[in-house]
Amino acid sequence: MKRSSHRGNSQPRWLFPFVVTVIFFLSVLPLGRLAATGIASALQGGARNLLSDPGVWQAVYDTLSTSFLGMVAAVVLGGGFALLLTLFDIRGKAMLGFLFMLPTMIPPQVTALSWIGMTGPSSTLLKALGLAPPLGAPQPLYSIGGIALLYGVQNAALVYLSLRAGLLALPRDAVEAARLAGASSWQVLKDIILPLSLPGLVAGAAIAFVSCVGNFGIPAILGIPASIYTLPTLIYSKFAAFGPGTFADVSLLSAMIAILSIVGLTVEERVLRGRDYRVIGLSGQVAVFRLGGWRWLAEIVLWSMIFIILVMPLTALVASSLAPAYGVPLGPSTATIRAYEEILFRQAVTRTAFTNSITLSLATAFGLLVVTVLTGYFLVRGKSRLAPVISALAEIPYALPGIVLAVAFILLFAAPVPVIGLSIYGTIWIILIAYFSSFFAVSLKPVVSAFRQFDPSLEEAARLSGAGFGRRLADILVPLVAPAAGASVILVFLIACNELTVSALLWSAGTQTLGVAIYNLDDSGSFNLASALSVLVVVMVVAMMLLLELLAKRLPKGVVPWQS
Repeated sequence: MKRSSHRGNSQPRWLFPFVVTVIFFLSVLPLGRLAATGIASALQGGARNLLSDPGVWQAVYDTLSTSFLGMVAAVVLGGGFALLLTLFDIRGKAMLGFLFMLPTMIPPQVTALSWIGMTGPSSTLLKALGLAPPLGAPQPLYSIGGIALLYGVQNAALVYLSLRAGLLALPRDAVEAARLAGASSWQVLKDIILPLSLPGLVAGAAIAFVSCVGNFGIPAILGIPASIYTLPTLIYSKFAAFGPGTFADVSLLSAMIAILSIVGLTVEERVLRGRDYRVIGLSGQVAVFRLGGWRWLAEIVLWSMIFIILVMPLTALVASSLAPAYGVPLGPSTATIRAYEEILFRQAVTRTAFTNSITLSLATAFGLLVVTVLTGYFLVRGKSRLAPVISALAEIPYALPGIVLAVAFILLFAAPVPVIGLSIYGTIWIILIAYFSSFFAVSLKPVVSAFRQFDPSLEEAARLSGAGFGRRLADILVPLVAPAAGASVILVFLIACNELTVSALLWSAGTQTLGVAIYNLDDSGSFNLASALSVLVVVMVVAMMLLLELLAKRLPKGVVPWQS
């Protein structure tokens, strides 16, 4: 019998070099190229020139101020929802949680367009209701406060998920003991639950801050018209006005974004350092406080927030898509589906964008699945000491803002690939490789969760019976991880199909994605066409989320984000 094991391990000899090669090309090489370019530029005096530019420091200030205020808004909104839906006897929790997740899954540029359609003097919806401000009044969202508000709406679910996970892990016996000792519900909440849930809240706040720092869609649509530039939009504008020092400048600006992200996560670590939050006892089902006569008021507040942050903006988006032009009041005589006919049947650019986004998303989702099943098997079943390092390197591209990753791949492929002399810059292939790098961690997580939850004795018995790795993979491993693999495909497809930040810098004529098409339509003044395309994207997002919801019962815990 031919042995496929190596040093007593059931893994084939080729698996370790395969995983290392994948991680090298998707993480180490592009980020190393970015770091090398930044260091070389700094040593040649590029940093001095860039840092002497007042516009750069203004962009740093605008990035920090919008990100901090957006984080605060996300903490207030997401933290409030997490506490009420997890700790109190609110009705309709599953529906509220699902709807609260939607703004995070909707692309940021779509969020920005929907809120523009809901506010200001040209709002089709407000005009139809007779509530529009007078013509000439400023659009309130074209401001630091407007950008921060939408950051908060976009990232509130990140805080919600993080804090909720902490609340669900609280010790039941400690809560029950405090109640038996005569503590009131308020005392239990203040003295036990809130202190123990602080790590989840701080972690959620840090993730929200980092997400705000790297956001491109919202400041591009709300900030650029008001000459407010964050670091991601400053990088975009420098690429638009390409010059001899562009690569050096954008590599340094990308490093600044990465540093701000690292600082945000470091502050989180320092806040929690020295505090012991370990809990002893049973956890999982947190105590439920009864609101009594206040329950209807709490439910009105929660549903009102869903109406404000989700229903109203999406209604405004639909209204804008049905109006013949931006600012025209919507009524029975003016409503038209011409915008949908235009983008689906007449506009070659939008048809190309649909084709590109769906093709790229499917190729990324299924291509990554092959890689992540093998990588997940190596990480869970392997005995390599490098497994934690490989796992961390797989996470880094997803943790970094998309604009940083896009710059890294531009620098890597700006010149033809050595040895083979092939250039993929300006082609759809560079977007596909960047997607592989960016969403590798998204695809890997469900698969790793599945591998960890099944008994390895089944595979071991097959190995001892002489089954090779390929046979074990086909007959045992793949069927067992199939539900998680399905969720992985849907999650990656959902995120990749709506992506803008990476493709905004990498696209060229003929390689536009849906995110780029929406941004370009709005930028060219075709607000109704951008709204119609956005409505179709939202429908696709909701359909994918509902599909995940239907699969949830068959999936490992934690794969579907909004499920407990």
